Amino acid sequence: MADKVAEKAVDISPIREFLYCETPKAWLEHALNNMELLLIDHAHCEKKAAATAVKLMFRYPEQIDLLKKLSQLIREEVLHFEQVLEFIEQQGIKYRAIKPSRYAAGLHQFVSKDEPQRFIDGLIIGGIIEARSCERFHALVPYLKDAYPDLAKYYRFLLKSESRHFMDYLELARQNADSSIDERLDFFLQKEQELIESPDPLFRFHSGVPV
Repeated sequence: MADKVAEKAVDISPIREFLYCETPKAWLEHALNNMELLLIDHAHCEKKAAATAVKLMFRYPEQIDLLKKLSQLIREEVLHFEQVLEFIEQQGIKYRAIKPSRYAAGLHQFVSKDEPQRFIDGLIIGGIIEARSCERFHALVPYLKDAYPDLAKYYRFLLKSESRHFMDYLELARQNADSSIDERLDFFLQKEQELIESPDPLFRFHSGVPV
C-alpha cells in the first residue's frame, strides 16, 4: 500500500489549536500493542464517516454546498476504507464486526432535537470527529514508524484529506447558522475533551484513556 501514497508535509497546527486536548500518551502506547483492534476499528470509522455523510445528504437535500462537499468526502472515505482493509489483509488480520466506542454516541446524545440547530450540531460534531482523527493519525506516526513503516506513511498521507474534512464541516456549519456557532462549538469541544481524557474500558480508534 505504501507505494500507492505520497508523503507530503501537512500543517495540523490549526487542528491542535482547535481541539481542547491532545491524545493521551497512555492511549498511544496502548495502540502500539493493540494494532489489530486499532486497524479494524479504523476501517469501521472510515465506513461510518461515509455513512454519516450520506445520511446528511438525504436529510438535507436542498443544501447544495453540503451535497457538493460531502459527495467528495464520501468518495474519499470509501477509498480510505478500501485502503485500510487492504492493509488489514496484508497483516493477516481477519476483519470483523466489533462493538463501537462510546465516542460518537457520547457527542450525538447532546444534539438538539429541533431544526435548524439539529443540522448545525451534526455538522459541528462531524468537524470535531474529523479533527480528532487527524490529530490521532499525526500522533501515531512516531509510534508506528519503526514497527509499521508502511502504516506510518499512510497515516501521514491521510492528514491532508482529514484536515480538509474538518474545515469543510465547520465551514458548512457557519454558512448555515443564523448566528455564531462559537458557544455550541465550545460545548461540544468540552464534551469531546471529557471523552478523550477520561478512563475508557473499551479500546478503539477514538477511545479515551485505557484502563
